[in-house]
Amino acid sequence: MTPELAADLKTDLLNFTVHMFRERKGTDLMRAAHQDLICAALERVIIGHTKRLIINMPPRSGKTELAVVSFIAWCMGNWPHSHFIHASYSKRLAATNTYAVRSVMQHEGYAQIFPGVKLAGDSTAKDEFRTNAGGVVYAAGSEGTITGYGAGSMDDHFGGAIVIDDPHKAGEANSAIMRQNVIDWFSTTMESRKNSPDTPIIIVMQRLHENDLTGWLLGGGNGEHWEHLCIPAVNEQGESFWPEQFPLDMLERLKASNNYVYAGQYLQTPAPLGGGVFKESWLRYWTTLPKIEHCMIYSDTAHKTGQENDRSWFQLWGKGKDGNAYLIDMIMGRWESPQLLANAKAFWDKCRANAPATVRKLKIEDKASGIGLVQQLKQEGIPVEGIPRNRDKLTRGYDTAPMVEAGRVFLPERHPALSDMLHEISLFPVATHDDAVDPFMDAIQDMLIERSHYSWSGFL
Repeated sequence: MTPELAADLKTDLLNFTVHMFRERKGTDLMRAAHQDLICAALERVIIGHTKRLIINMPPRSGKTELAVVSFIAWCMGNWPHSHFIHASYSKRLAATNTYAVRSVMQHEGYAQIFPGVKLAGDSTAKDEFRTNAGGVVYAAGSEGTITGYGAGSMDDHFGGAIVIDDPHKAGEANSAIMRQNVIDWFSTTMESRKNSPDTPIIIVMQRLHENDLTGWLLGGGNGEHWEHLCIPAVNEQGESFWPEQFPLDMLERLKASNNYVYAGQYLQTPAPLGGGVFKESWLRYWTTLPKIEHCMIYSDTAHKTGQENDRSWFQLWGKGKDGNAYLIDMIMGRWESPQLLANAKAFWDKCRANAPATVRKLKIEDKASGIGLVQQLKQEGIPVEGIPRNRDKLTRGYDTAPMVEAGRVFLPERHPALSDMLHEISLFPVATHDDAVDPFMDAIQDMLIERSHYSWSGFL
């Protein structure tokens, strides 16, 4: 091996992976674009730009080979003093991956790249090995404890990481108890294993549930910012992320056989079982509004403001002269009472100034924080009305769904809050958060059903 090639393999994770794959297996690694994205994200961890990284991608797409085995082996060559903890849903699987790392490091091709790196003589256990420079790689399972081991460096330089690969077992992810066990294990066991606050944590997994470890962390679960690399099986252009391994016709068969599994494990957008009162394909979108007869603001306010709680929503709707309902603008957030009032007033003023027709009223669900808000807004001189609830949310969903299916409900094609709203609408009635759906249904009921003096519930 030339010095130039060795130098390149030392400094480029993907080239190292391709080279060692060929050396070990006698065949070339099948290349794909997502491999470049993964390596770039992992190299940002190495140089200190990223401390918390989540990579979501489909099963059988090489994530363990690249982001666990090759990554740890490459790091141990460059920084042989590093301390790694590698975890998976079972210690047996984590130990198998750790043993694979050791096998890479014992290969003669590895020695040509990193000639000074040797394993300690007592490194015979499958779930643990050490280097002659004092580095350690230790395997753990999400069902157990870790005693006497830490990950990362105690100084400002890279010196290892916590690398978690598939913390949830696929067959257990629908159990709230089993999901919470993994989250508790992460919070109480893994986070305490950092040798310093800056020890990187890398999580590589397929999505299995909207409240899995990824969902919890991205929702603010541990209070830290996580860089998120999401690699769905099909991109926005409808193309497979890896056509040679995952042709579109195969993905379509997977979708047809189990759409729930496909949405989570392949598209990385898990949906709860049982959702789907409103189909996204029923929704229509506007880029230029038609003539609007009048406008109304509909709102649902949350009980609490924590990250795990629902948000408050304010939505400006217009009744088109064509007889359809148009969502024109919206805001959402988790606000305490003074902020809630300030945002309600500000949104009212904005809509009064910019709406394409007269804004007649602001209607708010008459419960919890909404009761006090109605009273406060009345004192401000704003025409506000409480919306009583005499039917459950699911019944209201079934009453309003035919209007959506008939193509009479239009959303703005571009809006910062659109994706949040679509997520809640498409997963209703079993999504974790669904407060965007209440004003959505109120607007449909008010503008398209009650005012036409026609009930569609008999058609269900």
